Amino acid sequence: MNSSNYLEIKNKIPLNVNILAVSKGFKSQEIKIIQNLGQNDFGESKFQEAFEKQLILKDCNQIKWHFIGRIQSNKIRKIVQNFKYIHSVDSFEKLQKISNISCQEMKNPLIMLQVKLSDDPTKGGFNPELLILKWREIKELKNIRLTGLMTINPKGLSSKENYDLFKKCRSLADSLQLPDCSMGMSGDWEEAIDAGSTWLRLGSLIFGDRS
Repeated sequence: MNSSNYLEIKNKIPLNVNILAVSKGFKSQEIKIIQNLGQNDFGESKFQEAFEKQLILKDCNQIKWHFIGRIQSNKIRKIVQNFKYIHSVDSFEKLQKISNISCQEMKNPLIMLQVKLSDDPTKGGFNPELLILKWREIKELKNIRLTGLMTINPKGLSSKENYDLFKKCRSLADSLQLPDCSMGMSGDWEEAIDAGSTWLRLGSLIFGDRS
């Protein structure tokens, strides 16, 4: 693992852009190394793997855990109990369930709604038109704090195609008066910044390749 990579990126990005270090597939001691450099936001996409790391790192009080994986309905309670941020809410039904469970658990998770802006069968997410139609209903849900939108671009796009899709996400977030866009990964983060991302999800760029 090359911690100078992390510092190099940190120095390159604008102050209003946050790094989410995607630590899935990396060990808790590697998280600790990056955390010692001042990185406190970490993203995990599998509940069980994340929970084991949370137990090992429970004394690192500054760590804020973000859930960024596909949400299974039967794991929602555990996700609500153990994550401050949830980036990957891809349907109204799941959002409702998160709201109900958050009320029971007396939690207020920060939520980003995943939107699907291209025809990619491997990715889930709200259809943008449906999101706008449902918006009034969504805003009435209790015990969740909607902060932004999240999107994942298909692989193999040109730099301009990446930028254009990210720009769509930013425009949609702006129209809904949401401050955050969780967009951009290790291969397309620069286009994401240009388009107005506020959270970059960076894994291999920070930690190196997953073993």
